[in-house]
Amino acid sequence: MKNLKITIIGGGSSYTPELIEGFILRYHELPITELCLVDVIEGAEKLSIILDLTKRMFQRANLNVKVTATYDRDIALPSSDFVITQLRVGGINARIKDEQIAFKHHMLGQETNGLAGFAKAMRTIPVILAIAKDMERLCPNAWLINFTNPAGIITEAVLNHSFIKTIGLCNVPVNMHKAVSRQLGSDNFFMQITGLNHYVWGHKIVFEGEDQLQSLLPKLMMDDSFNPKNIGNTPYAIEQILGSGLMPCYYHSYFYMQGDMYNHAYEDFKEHGTRGEIVKKVETELFEIYRDQKCDKKPPQLENRGGAYYSEAACELVNAIYNDKNSLMVVDVLNNGILCNLPDNAVIETTSLITSSGAIPLPVNTLTETALGELSILKSYERLVISASLENSYAKALHALTIHPLIQSGSNLRTALDEIQKANDTFFRLN
Repeated sequence: MKNLKITIIGGGSSYTPELIEGFILRYHELPITELCLVDVIEGAEKLSIILDLTKRMFQRANLNVKVTATYDRDIALPSSDFVITQLRVGGINARIKDEQIAFKHHMLGQETNGLAGFAKAMRTIPVILAIAKDMERLCPNAWLINFTNPAGIITEAVLNHSFIKTIGLCNVPVNMHKAVSRQLGSDNFFMQITGLNHYVWGHKIVFEGEDQLQSLLPKLMMDDSFNPKNIGNTPYAIEQILGSGLMPCYYHSYFYMQGDMYNHAYEDFKEHGTRGEIVKKVETELFEIYRDQKCDKKPPQLENRGGAYYSEAACELVNAIYNDKNSLMVVDVLNNGILCNLPDNAVIETTSLITSSGAIPLPVNTLTETALGELSILKSYERLVISASLENSYAKALHALTIHPLIQSGSNLRTALDEIQKANDTFFRLN
């Protein structure tokens, strides 16, 4: 049997047990022989806890998998077949600072969108490109599977500035698919989803030979059960959604219901702190559970962390590539003419055929002109952020934030950007 090595960068994450569970469930198709967990020295305690838990999980499943941990990518990357990135540069405290600064300036403190999402991208782009360069040197034929947010921006940076085979993914489309499945009472349907990461729509749902999207939309708008833990229950204006003719993902609520979402988030912030502070408490509790030597499986409390169906997305993508399954998944890939209004080298998130050669996006012909316009604005923002990072350009960073729909422009924005820069000066510096 050929050795199959998977390396997880950000291995000390509280999410890692999700991945391990996913690999255990798929071991009959994905016979991993070696798993390497990589993290930074600052995360040494968490990495050690996850290493021990991972070993117990494989032992409980009676699987002979070599599990190691290191801080050194030069040790981890050689012979890797798949490298999964789930890193948080700066840790949870950097996220908390970002969100606090956003609220201070009356903006949504949301870690993948707006001001905080910008800061996270700026911290992460240099690190992900350094990882890609290490892969070019140490495992040039490996696949990079990126789950690090903001996934679209991070994946595009790698695809345009490295030759490493890279696919990004997100659990949001999985939740959307499950919501449709509940409404139809069946998994036997075709659903096409397209957009940008955290800004996708379902635009075709074929069941029993007919497109059911329009008849399902009113029912879907009444179903809040697929929302993740990090998004509050702020209902859409149903008339607007029905008028659009598209199924939004739950992250659209930040844009379509911006005022309501801000008010809800700000009240929550005043009472409980930022979402990052809440997550920090949840993670502390999780790691106490993980530390227990009797814990040898993913605990149910992990669902409070958000990221439901993480393993279903990440592990199944690895499985589909490894086994040339020709299955359909929603992933982050180069546009290459799929959406005519975006550059070919822009990354979109869309339903694709997954083969051993990578992801092949399906043609898209049912996305509305209005939706394409929304994507153009957000894609312009994303590409400016990448340029700002590569060039350390204050001007491009300011322009990127100015055109983002969730950010207030003007002198307040400049002050906010200066504070974000000061809070993150060990990670990036703008000139």
